[in-house]
Amino acid sequence: MLGYLALAGFVATIPAANWLIGHAGTVCTPNGPCLIPVGFGLMAPSGVLMIGLALVLRDLVQRRLGVLWSLAGILVGAALSWAVAAPALALASAAAFLFSELADTAVYTPLAKKRLIAAVWASSLVGTVIDSTLFLWLAFGSVSLLPGLVLGKVWMVAAATLVLWILRRRDPDAFAAR
Repeated sequence: MLGYLALAGFVATIPAANWLIGHAGTVCTPNGPCLIPVGFGLMAPSGVLMIGLALVLRDLVQRRLGVLWSLAGILVGAALSWAVAAPALALASAAAFLFSELADTAVYTPLAKKRLIAAVWASSLVGTVIDSTLFLWLAFGSVSLLPGLVLGKVWMVAAATLVLWILRRRDPDAFAAR
């Protein structure tokens, strides 16, 4: 059951991130993203709130359901993005997410058998840098928001990983690899 809940959450984060970028933030720039502050004077596209979470959920999907389910989740989430975002934004998001999740998978898979939390952190950091760089370049033709986007994702990965760690301590069997 946990695997399917993680899959549903993972799939939902992708279109949610794209919707947020175009509709919610403390500042919305014309023909650009809506931004939120992420700390240290940095701003990031508001979708950062969902993508940091998505990186951790993807790892959980792979752990519980397998790598093919996580790849299917990427494709379904990207397809759903077309309904809530401009085509150029949805395409940039899909491309960046696909490449970052493949890299995330390559890092996560060998580490997850022995150290789940370390695997989640390492793979999420790799995915964060790749996703952020590709997305900003493809969507907006600039990586000027890269420091804020990376920092925002790191905050979200930290929060999601803390929740995962707490839940895993309460019920280790629920987070066992299948």
